[in-house]
Amino acid sequence: MATGFFNVPTPKNEPVLDYAPGSKEREEVKAALAEARAKQIDVPMYIGNQEVRTNDKKPMSPPHDHQHILGHYNAGDASHVEAAIDAAMAAKPAWADMGWEHRASIFLKAAELIAGPYRAKLNAATMLGQSKNAYQAEIDAACEFIDFLRYNVQYMTEIYAQQPASGPGVWNRLEQRPLEGFVFALTPFNFTAIAGNLPTSAAMMGNTIVWKPSNTQIYSANVLMEVFKEAGVPDGVINLVYVSGPVAGGVIFNHKDFGGIHFTGSTGVFQNIWKTIGENIHKYRSYPRIVGETGGKDFIMVHKSSNAKEVATSITRGAFEFQGQKCSAASRAYIPSNLWEEVKGYVQADLATFKMGPTEDFSNFINAVIDEKSFDNIAKYIDDAKASPDVEIIAGGNYDKSKGYFVEPTVLLAKDPKYTTMCEEIFGPVISIYVYDENEFEATLELVDNTSPYALTGSIFSGDRYALEQATKALQNAAGNFYINDKPTGAVVGQQPFGGARGSGTNDKAGSMINLLRWVSPRTIKETFVPAKDYRYPFLSED
Repeated sequence: MATGFFNVPTPKNEPVLDYAPGSKEREEVKAALAEARAKQIDVPMYIGNQEVRTNDKKPMSPPHDHQHILGHYNAGDASHVEAAIDAAMAAKPAWADMGWEHRASIFLKAAELIAGPYRAKLNAATMLGQSKNAYQAEIDAACEFIDFLRYNVQYMTEIYAQQPASGPGVWNRLEQRPLEGFVFALTPFNFTAIAGNLPTSAAMMGNTIVWKPSNTQIYSANVLMEVFKEAGVPDGVINLVYVSGPVAGGVIFNHKDFGGIHFTGSTGVFQNIWKTIGENIHKYRSYPRIVGETGGKDFIMVHKSSNAKEVATSITRGAFEFQGQKCSAASRAYIPSNLWEEVKGYVQADLATFKMGPTEDFSNFINAVIDEKSFDNIAKYIDDAKASPDVEIIAGGNYDKSKGYFVEPTVLLAKDPKYTTMCEEIFGPVISIYVYDENEFEATLELVDNTSPYALTGSIFSGDRYALEQATKALQNAAGNFYINDKPTGAVVGQQPFGGARGSGTNDKAGSMINLLRWVSPRTIKETFVPAKDYRYPFLSED
């Protein structure tokens, strides 16, 4: 057959559209929103070549308008998880044997479909199902996922190109095999791009997938499956099921062909998964790959030399975009005493201009949190703060779930740097601020490093280069993504590989070659051209 060494298209980050009034993209996404709201859809599970429907249909509603029904998804049970595993295993031989350039072509086509004909539909689904405004949906569902697909193809070729040296008369080769068995992708609600990347990054390397999304992301997950099918992902390569976590785990983590898990979610869930895998380790054909990005208590650390307006903007954007529901969202800040009053004034002025409401109204900067459970959890933190003598609410503090799950952007001023909201992940539009003595910078760096069990993202603001260097060294283990004079959010594929350590995950860096290496198992092949015919080595000869 004809063959060659193929160069893939050079990846570039997808341009972010701005959705300004009168723009084509604004008109297209508004039309897609209207079309989606005007009908109810029936979302099946996708198992092998079947669209599976059940009698257990669950409603899907916009978090900002929870009485409106967008459609229903078909909830499954353990039998559907078993069927998905069977389908993944049946599809595995042909998919693993397919030439890598054909796998690459499928996912490059998926990127082009999202960049073009599916852009408005996928963004609208994310806006409605996850209550993201147009810009947040654009940078997530469209641009970031397109970047994942394009850059991961490049990383795949770089992995395959890595080869060992060969000595005289020998040819050494290294091949990258897919993992034995299937990969379980367990994905979150907050980023459509993550929900797409977790199954596709492993699939790209020749693995087949059982994918369980968050129930609150199924609406846009269904659009992703439409894209995968049109792009040519073969039946059984990515199987999408809607079951509870315990039901999925009960089947998957007891299966001998479980090969690995690609996870984004809470630290507690991930630790329980790791424990279960450890207890069942004797059941598996191989040691499973465990890759997870989990919680965060992301910080903004400010030096006395900083610009107050820049700090305030990093707080209002970093803490409140997408209602603080980013893994990287700023959740605690340490402000020096000489800057506090100025920073506070700018933050309060910004928040006074925020509009909150449904995503369909493009003037709203703030939308709803994802569901009632999250709303109630955030409200409890705010209520506890209102009752505590150790905290002052300097902005926000109100909430209402009568129409949608709306929580005002809330700024808490903590007198105690170890107050609950300075330490615990809230995953909502709440930031806690501690004002420290401007001359206690070094001690406060230690406080930042030791306050939280997490180490996902963080930032340092300073106009003093010595202070920047000191903070960068002191906080080297406090964040896997560290920002200098910027908010701790907004990692871009190909520019800032994303992930953290400590309680924040395995730091396998989504958006980098590091992550894709986790989904292959290398085999070294040594070929000797002229094999030896005598066991005797020269040293054995007589003098």
